[in-house]
Amino acid sequence: MSTNDAVTFWEDVYGGRQAATDPRPNQRLAQIAAGFPPGDALDLGCGDGGDALWLARQGWRVTAVDIAAVAVERLSGLARARGLGDRVVTARHDLQESFPRGTYDLICAHYLQTPFALDRATVLRRAAHALRPGGRLLVVDHGSAAPWSWNQDPDVHYPTPAEVAAGIGLDPVTWTVERADAPRRTATGPDGRTAEVTDHILLVRRTA
Repeated sequence: MSTNDAVTFWEDVYGGRQAATDPRPNQRLAQIAAGFPPGDALDLGCGDGGDALWLARQGWRVTAVDIAAVAVERLSGLARARGLGDRVVTARHDLQESFPRGTYDLICAHYLQTPFALDRATVLRRAAHALRPGGRLLVVDHGSAAPWSWNQDPDVHYPTPAEVAAGIGLDPVTWTVERADAPRRTATGPDGRTAEVTDHILLVRRTA
């Protein structure tokens, strides 16, 4: 499938539903990053913008990117409406083709999974290299399918955090894996249904 197919798909996903007026952050981000000192953050695949807005409220300066123009435009409007326009910068990026410039203290990739071609290992490797010394890369992936997920393939393989780390192939002299586990939680879907799901969490810190 082509890049145009991916853009059209995600534009339709966000454009086909009502814009979120108060998007919430991903639970894992709020749990893990709450104690980090604020700095510059990069949100890869910002979606409705809950993570970027939460980080901005905690004092972070956030660059938020997504393949869907409608997603970044909506987030930009939400940030301005909440007085966070000076802390949230949005940009459209197809991460298969381009990666934001700059260096960061925190880079988040929450559920950066897609039915289209995406060399995630290369994207996450670029992210790790974009960290400042002491900065962290937080990757949270689906470890199971919720009933409302777009992917209901029973044979799909969800890479473990260890497999994701191995795929990135970071030198342990420069990067340290601080966390790699698969906790479960109760998730709430768009229609209000709840289900127990598994998250795959990988937290990597640049130490040099």
